[in-house]
Amino acid sequence: MSILTPLPPALPFHQRAFYSIPLLGWLARDVAFGDADNIYYFLIILATFIVLATATWGLPALVMICLVFVPLYMTLMVIFAAPWQQGD
Repeated sequence: MSILTPLPPALPFHQRAFYSIPLLGWLARDVAFGDADNIYYFLIILATFIVLATATWGLPALVMICLVFVPLYMTLMVIFAAPWQQGD
């Protein structure tokens, strides 16, 4: 991970601003524009964060992480159960 991962010059301002955020933006920039292996490092960092949050705060940390995924799962359920995707 490096803050020196080059950005394409034609990015809009809001993307350049997002990639300039310390830590979160740097990780996103490395995943988007860095080596192909950076996604694996990001997933290890994410798993470590979950383990450390659970060790520090216990069950409430796991509940908050699960609550973040509720809108995603609800959207996926609507997409998978959509009538336009069912066969005849």
